[in-house]
Amino acid sequence: VQLQAYGGGLVQAGGSLRLFCAASGRTFSSYFMGWFRQAPGKEREFVARINWSGDSTGYADSVKGRFTISRDNAKNTVYLQMNSLKPEDTAVYYCAANRGRYSIYGGDYAYWGQGTLVTVSS
Repeated sequence: VQLQAYGGGLVQAGGSLRLFCAASGRTFSSYFMGWFRQAPGKEREFVARINWSGDSTGYADSVKGRFTISRDNAKNTVYLQMNSLKPEDTAVYYCAANRGRYSIYGGDYAYWGQGTLVTVSS
């Protein structure tokens, strides 16, 4: 599967953005999906995950209650709705896919999008 993330941009603190991850291929619905982010000078970290059907989701503590992951298998797309954004949310956001594990670990994901930059100003 090939992934393309988009929707990033510049937003003020307290604002919202919606990220999109478009996937190629006819087997998208069989993949577990995740969002990760990497801030300047920091390691990549887990943000959110969703199972193949979309009825199970998980979040990092730092975004819980503010971010929502969802998917539309008919459109081969996974979303990350980000509300109440904070300057510390500034990062390049990556979507990722794997077929085997509902995982929070980047190493379990075989397929990655190119990343989209989110900048939150104070």
